[in-house]
Amino acid sequence: MNPFAGLDATAQADLVRAGEATPIDLVHGAIDAADDVNPSVNAIIHERFERALDEAARVDLSAPFPGVPIVVKDLDGTLAGEPYHAGTRHLKEHGYVADVSSWLFERLQRAGFIIIGKTNTPEFGLVPTTEPEAYGPSRNPWDPDRSTGGSSGGSAAAVAAGIVPIGHAGDGGGSIRIPASACGLVGLKPTRGRVTLGPVETEAWGGLVARLVVSRTVRDTAAVLDIVSGPGLGDPYGVAAPDRPFLAEIGTDPGRLRVGFTTMSGDGTIVDAQVAAAVQRTAEVLAGLGHDVTEAAPPELGDAGYFAELSGHFLTAFPVWVSQSVDDLAIRTGEPATADTVEPLTWALAETGRGVSGVAFADAMDGIRVLSRRLQAWWTDFDVLLCATIPELPPTLGQFGAEPDNPLSGMFRATPVVGNTMPFNITGQPAMSVPIASSSEGLPIGVQLVGGFGREDHLVGLAAQLEAAVPWAARRPAIWAG
Repeated sequence: MNPFAGLDATAQADLVRAGEATPIDLVHGAIDAADDVNPSVNAIIHERFERALDEAARVDLSAPFPGVPIVVKDLDGTLAGEPYHAGTRHLKEHGYVADVSSWLFERLQRAGFIIIGKTNTPEFGLVPTTEPEAYGPSRNPWDPDRSTGGSSGGSAAAVAAGIVPIGHAGDGGGSIRIPASACGLVGLKPTRGRVTLGPVETEAWGGLVARLVVSRTVRDTAAVLDIVSGPGLGDPYGVAAPDRPFLAEIGTDPGRLRVGFTTMSGDGTIVDAQVAAAVQRTAEVLAGLGHDVTEAAPPELGDAGYFAELSGHFLTAFPVWVSQSVDDLAIRTGEPATADTVEPLTWALAETGRGVSGVAFADAMDGIRVLSRRLQAWWTDFDVLLCATIPELPPTLGQFGAEPDNPLSGMFRATPVVGNTMPFNITGQPAMSVPIASSSEGLPIGVQLVGGFGREDHLVGLAAQLEAAVPWAARRPAIWAG
């Protein structure tokens, strides 16, 4: 039982500042919640409870989030002195422990957050579900037979179930937004370059990967974005700093924004009727709030030729990045990975990547950038695109595994799931999923807001208006720590 489960991170920090709770109280509540519900959702795979309590006793009470518990994903960053397995049996079997902390984690800790554990993730984040062979599936608190999404599904499950109010996440093709949609949370993928990936990484997946958090409220996401934004030494990308803090966008009139919306999926996949209805209803709410709302979308979305060309370039580069990740296992452990220590999909992609020439890879990256410019051009006439986050309700578990005669089957199943999310990893634009509706089965439905490059301010302001108009924070899943 967690007495703080119903409070977001901002409210928990306010309790500490008011003297109504201590950091140790907050962390004890999260640990108790993990003991109660984590066996049902399999979100936290590496506990650091004793360290968390020790850190809570010494936290700076003047920090923005003093003692507020958080989880971090076992991918998209390392934490010194803690296991890092990236969803792989290889690192798990070698007992690998990281020796350096990501700057993102250091920024979160300086802000007063207390990391109570690390969360489950698919191997290298390759599929939009969290069902690694190394640790088994995470289960959706709304329906334990359903996927949490991926690759930040463990963090999403921990937040949705009330263990912690906020969880670190990363997104290379939808891995923040898809779990947010599946688990009824807010998930913002920031603009490329907004949050540093250092000190070890300069970029990930050719710049497609961005990192932030999943949360229950827009204000938590905005506050964390303010805390962790900013370049690190040697970063290859940059983005202009906002005119004011992102948190200041909440409650501030964003003006009359030009919003285009579509109930279609980017790759032409049929969108579930309940999901399409949620998009339509959101468009109506935004129009009622005074925005200029038009049924319109970039012509590239739904264009089979465009997606075929883009997919061709991506599928040339993607296996190379997987090869790089697999080869990194040998650097970390001193022993090379084999077909027995990584999953069949990973091994098949890595073998394919080793056959891609340097010239072919460079050509693919150039092609991706050129096609990205075409897609981004739409935002010269619009401020925000509204669409479904994923075209279906949260899928049942077991759909994304490799088939005996087809190790790539999971990736093919994943393709329609990322049709509306992957394009904006490629362009680097900010994109945000908000939990706007519930299905007739009681499952969360997220809609996605996509802004122009560097315009998280538009997304935060618009999402805050939606949150006020269609409140979601009081909804509770079947598995709940409160």
